Amino acid sequence: MKVCKLRWRVGRSDDGIFAILSVPSLDDTLRMNELELTGRARTHVVELQDPRCALHYEAIASFLAMRDAAAVEGIQLSARSSFRDFETQLSIWNRKWSGERPILNRQGQVCLRETLSDADTVEAILCWSAVPGGSRHHWGSDVDVIDSAAVPSGYMVQLVPEEYGPDGIFASLSAWLDANLHRFGFFRPYRTDRGGVRPEPWHLSYAPVSGPALESLSLSTLRQVLDASSIAGKPYVMARLPEIYTRFLLSIDTPSG
Repeated sequence: MKVCKLRWRVGRSDDGIFAILSVPSLDDTLRMNELELTGRARTHVVELQDPRCALHYEAIASFLAMRDAAAVEGIQLSARSSFRDFETQLSIWNRKWSGERPILNRQGQVCLRETLSDADTVEAILCWSAVPGGSRHHWGSDVDVIDSAAVPSGYMVQLVPEEYGPDGIFASLSAWLDANLHRFGFFRPYRTDRGGVRPEPWHLSYAPVSGPALESLSLSTLRQVLDASSIAGKPYVMARLPEIYTRFLLSIDTPSG
């Protein structure tokens, strides 16, 4: 594993909480290689026990600082999903393709697999799930978060936009993130509907890691990885890959946006 040199600038805000003021981008020696970028290696991530998640080693200090700041406000910031390897993402895709997992359309409505053409199935899956090799979760920079303290007994978290809306169980979490996540270097890459991935208010990304990763992941690398994979619907995916790369990977809300 690469040696991690933490280079954080840390200060105290008026409420006494540590906040990341600025974090430099990764230098070239710390950029991920193609195996790490596409989820086929995990040499760039570290497993945490509290909170239980796996993150890129450069993102850990900032995520823990954000977790501690949220706790002061009574929010128990927990990772629902963090690093995800290629095989896990492949399984998600293939199980949706086969109908073993629910497929949602752009409106968030469940669709029966048998009612969709293969081309429409690819489109529906892409609205909520990345192609394996093209998931931001491969980088260890992105994490899906909930407020564990706000989950009622017996409630099954769904990770749907309504849970993070004004009347949702995670409304307080969402409002706190709106006001604070940028202090810790995080942003929401799917904050708005840009015609690709549907808005995901639970999805946070650590900009100093994910920015260079997105720049490094080329269309040719993604094509090579998918061509050698057992992804279901491969002919439809490969035929649309330049569009998928542009519309579903590159089209995001930026940290400053």
